[in-house]
Amino acid sequence: MSRVGLFFIGLAAVSGVVPAAPNPKEIVDKSVAATKTDWAEAGKYSFLEHDVEEKRQERHAKTYRVLMIDGSPFNVVTAIDGHPLSGAEKAAEQRKLQREIAKRQSESERERDRRIAKYKRERDRDHRMLQEMLNAFTFRLAGEAEVNGHDCLVLNAEPRPDFEPEDREGRVLKGMKGQLWIDKGTYQWVKVHAEVMRPVTFYGFLAKVGPGTEFDLEQEPVENGIWLPKSFHVRVRATALGFFNENSDESETYRDYQPMPQALARLEAGK
Repeated sequence: MSRVGLFFIGLAAVSGVVPAAPNPKEIVDKSVAATKTDWAEAGKYSFLEHDVEEKRQERHAKTYRVLMIDGSPFNVVTAIDGHPLSGAEKAAEQRKLQREIAKRQSESERERDRRIAKYKRERDRDHRMLQEMLNAFTFRLAGEAEVNGHDCLVLNAEPRPDFEPEDREGRVLKGMKGQLWIDKGTYQWVKVHAEVMRPVTFYGFLAKVGPGTEFDLEQEPVENGIWLPKSFHVRVRATALGFFNENSDESETYRDYQPMPQALARLEAGK
């Protein structure tokens, strides 16, 4: 045996078995598990959300503090079209908050259950879509990259031709493809990009979303291993009822995550 052969045998003995390439499905499974943990903890945090919508040559922007009050969210506006609220407007928002807190404290058990159930239906829909994603796509490892200071595994997601969704909402996945950047250490989603390849209808709406529609999500660590959204951007190319243009561009940014009790106390104190 040559010295080169002996060298590699010795190297293998020292370093152990050469690790197999990461399994894309295992990577995605772990990332979905991490995302579900994040979602379970998300209601414990308040945050500032800044929304910008551009549609039909009009632009609207609004910033608000999102609070989770007794099982469902409530928004307190802090700025409109980039301008902070005046003292009078801020006081009016604070009165709305106090009225809502009082209302929720005095509502009947039936009213409370109905309010929370409506919020949970939206959450459950998102959970179902997340689970459907595992069945809708074939994932392939595309390489590695650094995103926002995080070492990531990059995976491509291509639609499976044999995928049959469990409900009407899952059909949207049949017309999409995407890419995921997953943190190598935590399996958290650092970035997700999805785009529409052929027309799809979202959640039974009459609007058909066409090719060229794109979705981008970025996340970041908040605390205690929990990651929450940093930004979400949607560029929609759509027609409604098949004959008029409904193109739009929407972006949402999220910041200043705070534990709910702390955020609510600060807001009630007028800070």
